[in-house]
Amino acid sequence: MKRILGQMRRAIQDFDMINEGDKILVGLSGGKDSMVLLYALSAYQKFCPVHFDLAAVHMSMGFENSDDTAIREFCEELEVDYHKIDTDIGKIVFDIREEKNPCALCARMRRGALHNEVKKMGFNKIALGHHADDALETLFMSMLYEGRVSTFKPNTYLSRKEIYNIRPFVYITEKQILGAVHKKNIPVVKSPCPADKKTKREEIKNMLNEIYKENPKSRERLMTALQNEENFQLWF
Repeated sequence: MKRILGQMRRAIQDFDMINEGDKILVGLSGGKDSMVLLYALSAYQKFCPVHFDLAAVHMSMGFENSDDTAIREFCEELEVDYHKIDTDIGKIVFDIREEKNPCALCARMRRGALHNEVKKMGFNKIALGHHADDALETLFMSMLYEGRVSTFKPNTYLSRKEIYNIRPFVYITEKQILGAVHKKNIPVVKSPCPADKKTKREEIKNMLNEIYKENPKSRERLMTALQNEENFQLWF
């Protein structure tokens, strides 16, 4: 966890993610990425040079088999305020719309609902658990399926809502997150989504893992390319 905290602190400083008086809400799905992010930010809050408020929000998608008990109890253990947003997004996407490719619509609806609630609750930043491997997967999905060289930004200002999306884990790998889950015994809640592990992103993840096996230094070089200001300026 010490290494994760160090890399997270570097990302926060590099991309000016946290400032004095910020009210930060962690988007907590219950998956390993967001749960470790909440743990890390809670620890970082104790030694951060500036003061910021921290809370967590979980969005219920309306699936019958969903249960937020472990998520709520984890927040109580960390002494972090917990909020829950109840929606029918799962029902709309899978039952009413019967989407063949549900992920894009689901993501748009979740973002909209989350941004609206964050604004109502008086927070100015949303912390998301996207990590380095997510950034590379998004880059390849953009190139292969959209013909664009693009990925998400570590720090994004949403002018219409006057809030920021920050991603403090952009320098951290999925392997590091898995290690933290086991070492710190952090609870992880399985996604109730019917499309879980059956998406285009999962196919890209598997493709990249094969590349990493063939060329062990390829992940590191791809991350260097993401941060290269002289080329595409994807991050800086």
